[in-house]
Amino acid sequence: HGVSDVIEASALRAGRMSARTGMSAALISAVSIGAGASVGREGPAIHLVASIGSSISRKLHLTRSLTRTLLGCGVAAAVAGSFNAPIAGALFAGEVVIGHYALKSFAPVVMASVAGTAVSRSYFGDFPAFLISEHNIASFWELLSFSGLGVVAGIVAIIFLRAIIVADNASQRIPAPVYIRTTVGGLIVGLIAIAFPHVLGVGYGVNDAALAVSFSLGLLIAVAIMKIIATAVSIGFGFGGGVFSPSLVIGATIGGAYGVLVGQMLPGFTSDPAAYSLVGMGAITAAVLGAPLSTTLIIFEMTGDYALTLAVMVAVVISSVIAQQFHGRTVFSWQLENRGLNLSEGLETALLQALTVAGVMSQESERAMPSTGLQNLRGLLQNSTHGRVFVVQETGELVGTFTVAGMSEVAFDHGVDDLICAGDVADLHPPVLARSEDLEATLKMMRDTGEEHIAVVEDLESMKFLGCVHERDVMSAYNTVLLESRREERGD
Repeated sequence: HGVSDVIEASALRAGRMSARTGMSAALISAVSIGAGASVGREGPAIHLVASIGSSISRKLHLTRSLTRTLLGCGVAAAVAGSFNAPIAGALFAGEVVIGHYALKSFAPVVMASVAGTAVSRSYFGDFPAFLISEHNIASFWELLSFSGLGVVAGIVAIIFLRAIIVADNASQRIPAPVYIRTTVGGLIVGLIAIAFPHVLGVGYGVNDAALAVSFSLGLLIAVAIMKIIATAVSIGFGFGGGVFSPSLVIGATIGGAYGVLVGQMLPGFTSDPAAYSLVGMGAITAAVLGAPLSTTLIIFEMTGDYALTLAVMVAVVISSVIAQQFHGRTVFSWQLENRGLNLSEGLETALLQALTVAGVMSQESERAMPSTGLQNLRGLLQNSTHGRVFVVQETGELVGTFTVAGMSEVAFDHGVDDLICAGDVADLHPPVLARSEDLEATLKMMRDTGEEHIAVVEDLESMKFLGCVHERDVMSAYNTVLLESRREERGD
């Protein structure tokens, strides 16, 4: 699936990615781009280096904090090398992957970004990704026009994001193997390319044409629409690749079309359409990726155009706000949600999701067999620190739990001691957690059931009893990692 841009989850999950996964994703993406799929090349490169960094961190047994920094270094080097943009690469890693700019993490990220740029320049040469002439804003009043482009870009970004979701849902409804669905997607893109070959591949040629003002107004609009459809189909139907490059193409064509229309309405009072193409590239890409700061710098470093920096900043902010307010999800968050990860609740939720029950459970607990008599159960309850005894089969499977409240009427009736055993008074359907469950799900179960102590099993199928997890231990573990995270942000 086209999810090569997803790095946040790996960072927050302490980098649990394998180098083999990264290599596979890179190979699939290379084949997809070579076959003409409308996807980008930058996302797979970022995913590949992040996977390699994760693999190294596991072999060196690095801490969670160092692992995330190492991931940031890989991402910074990949972005800087892809766009010849070292400043943007470093800030992208801090904005999207690490989540802060503490010197402890930022220093190695900057060094990695510089190294990535140096390697790229030694091979490709030192020049911007797009060569355009310098543009001057006609007047500061024209910032109002660029603000309008920001509004248009925000709306187009929402359409693009929703088109990807619609295509993905349509693909999932096809009752066929993945390779059949990918074939269908390739057929659709191929049919579009018969009339509009501009949609094939990464699309940087279209960017150059838009910046050179060599497309007519009608062609600019048509290419933008077809590129949205082709990219949505490519990503949704299973081709590998990112959305950065397609977003640049859509932004260049939409911005160019907007510039042509404004120029026709206000001849002599606006910049040429190439300037609007450049601003559109930044505005739509920032809204789609949810990374306004680093995207602005990428556009600036790719073009080296100081004059339009203010216009890019204004349009990027407006488009990002519109996309956030009216759509809410970036392409990153949607892809993460598809993988069962939701970062919308912030750092605290992400930290809880990164911790598992196995790390905080206690193996010390009072246990009884189903045949244990009532008199012995009373003794076990008296010795239990938490007033709870777990009923476990000889083979280790959890049967249930019981407390004094659960024993109710027979708790102090010694006349039935020889008649009742643990299996008779146990709660046979207690709340249970698998050892692999994360602490967010654990706290939710505790809130929903009102239980402070929950049984832990190997898995919900075998029900092999392992121990018990206590609410105080969960909160203690959460508090520890939260303090570590805050110290890291401060650079302590």
